[in-house]
Amino acid sequence: MSQLEELASRRTLRHVWEYIQGGSGDERTLAANRDAFRRWVLRPRVLVDVSQVDLRTKVLGRTVDAPFFVVPMAYHGQVHPDGEVGVARAASEAGVLATFSTLSSFSLEEIAHASQGSPRWFQLYLQPDFDVSRTLVERAERAGYTAVVLTTDVPVLAVRDRQALGGFAIDETVPIGNGDRVVSPNRAPVRQGEYYRLRSDAASTWEVLDRIRAVTRLPVVVKGILTKEDARRAADHGAKGIVVSNHGGRQLDGTSASLDALPEVVEEVGSEVEVYLDGGVRRSSDILIAMALGAKAVGIGRPVLWSLGVDGAAGVGRYLSLLTLELATSMALCGCRSVDEIDRTLVGAAPGSTVPPVRR
Repeated sequence: MSQLEELASRRTLRHVWEYIQGGSGDERTLAANRDAFRRWVLRPRVLVDVSQVDLRTKVLGRTVDAPFFVVPMAYHGQVHPDGEVGVARAASEAGVLATFSTLSSFSLEEIAHASQGSPRWFQLYLQPDFDVSRTLVERAERAGYTAVVLTTDVPVLAVRDRQALGGFAIDETVPIGNGDRVVSPNRAPVRQGEYYRLRSDAASTWEVLDRIRAVTRLPVVVKGILTKEDARRAADHGAKGIVVSNHGGRQLDGTSASLDALPEVVEEVGSEVEVYLDGGVRRSSDILIAMALGAKAVGIGRPVLWSLGVDGAAGVGRYLSLLTLELATSMALCGCRSVDEIDRTLVGAAPGSTVPPVRR
């Protein structure tokens, strides 16, 4: 993985690389996402008949070939000309679920066409005009996306020092494939008298989830949850899935690692909605740990962009193929013949580590 990252750093424009790699603030949360996995160890079972290993699972009722998915990330076209179309094609060929951003470089229809009928989700950033949000959701439903992922942790973009110093600016020079009416999230509060003010979309409350559900038949997944309290609100407002996520360490610095937040969310709503995780996932062992702690499926972010930067769609396809093979190998070594056999008995605390309580 370190070799892929190093190669990608040499093949990606410097300002784009700092955008991909950077977190917010002092990047404490960015580092915490990786550190959290090191606090857990796998507890393999031996002398199990693992002559056949089945990676298939169902996500929101649809079968996928592996229990991991590509998370939504903006501006793939800045990384490689293949952009989201290339990622969609690679994910489709691998049988892997992929999620595509409101701020994609290609239109959601072009991405859908490249997906060749495989499951795909559309990620929604709320727009200042709800009519634009509604139109995006309606377009996604017509184009065959199978869920809407509402990102909730960006009422305003965080201060991202590395991105700013690297010279990547989220403005009109970065094209958005979904149309001229689509805008990126609030960039910064504006001082007006005694208050700092943001755009109207920053005033959204949980009722917006009800409004979205009213304009689509698609299931709605809420992304950006880190607490059991918000998990409960999401479930109560009709979410069918929750992504435990701190936005890859790119939003509020100093929050918990996604993996550390996972157990309390699963305990609160895991019997009612599907719970997923992203943040810091690199290898198959990370996927197994997250699933043992209750994640239904696990999101992969930066490594997909690294692979795209190295060799476009072919690079992404190669990475997904290798990760799938590695996961099958790791499951066999753990004595897990299917995804259903991954449970909490598979993990324990690393020596000297303190981890969140896990009910068995």
